[in-house]
Amino acid sequence: MTSPTSNESTTSPADRARTLSALHAAPEILRVVNVWDVVSAKAILALPETRAIATAGHSIAATFGYPDGTLPFELTLDMVGRIVEAAGDVPVTADLDDGYEDTGETTRRAIGVGIVGANIEDRLRPVAEAAARVEAVVAAGAAEGVPFSLNARTDAFVRGGGRPVDESIADAIERGRAYLAAGADIVFVPGVLDADVTRRLVEGIGERKVSVIGLPGALTAAEYEALGVARISYGPTTQRVALTALQDVATSLYADGVIPASTRALN
Repeated sequence: MTSPTSNESTTSPADRARTLSALHAAPEILRVVNVWDVVSAKAILALPETRAIATAGHSIAATFGYPDGTLPFELTLDMVGRIVEAAGDVPVTADLDDGYEDTGETTRRAIGVGIVGANIEDRLRPVAEAAARVEAVVAAGAAEGVPFSLNARTDAFVRGGGRPVDESIADAIERGRAYLAAGADIVFVPGVLDADVTRRLVEGIGERKVSVIGLPGALTAAEYEALGVARISYGPTTQRVALTALQDVATSLYADGVIPASTRALN
């Protein structure tokens, strides 16, 4: 049954998956502003620049009171399904943590609620094992008739344990190539990546095949685009911006302030 927040889709999941893959391959970097619930998605969907919606697993987990990476799949699936309903024809790519126990079954169920792409973390599993989990995602998409757009994440930097950067680069490249060979669309390498590191990753993994995260201290989207990066997302930082604004206005109200006149009715 259609929910009151839905925006009726006129395209198939397969069409939306192809749209997402085309956005990854385009010369212009795909900028996705991460959302965590229906109202945050609707605020981003209202902007004409929005080409795709990406959910933030960390932010959804925080919404339900869970630490990052521990949110039960059923809660993830419920929330991302609601976001898909709100998104209509705009493709939605979801953060599915590490894919849970069975990445193929996780993908099948995600497609069932309209998800057409995802981030799935390797958590530095052995390369062959991680690549097999990528293959299971791609196979599940094919079985459902959806060319699922996997943004295969490698934790080569964020779980590198302080090892030399050259080792993390080499690891990310090895893993990235393996995941692309297994059918991933692009490779997500989170971390604060400077121009030199980014250039080496793009050279090793491929032009328009690397996805990055925009964090304080990182390059701008335009700078990453010039280096051949396919996509930039912002993870939990967008929710942190919203919560900072909430806390700041609350502090003002406790001090006898008023709601700013510039506040927009976005809900």
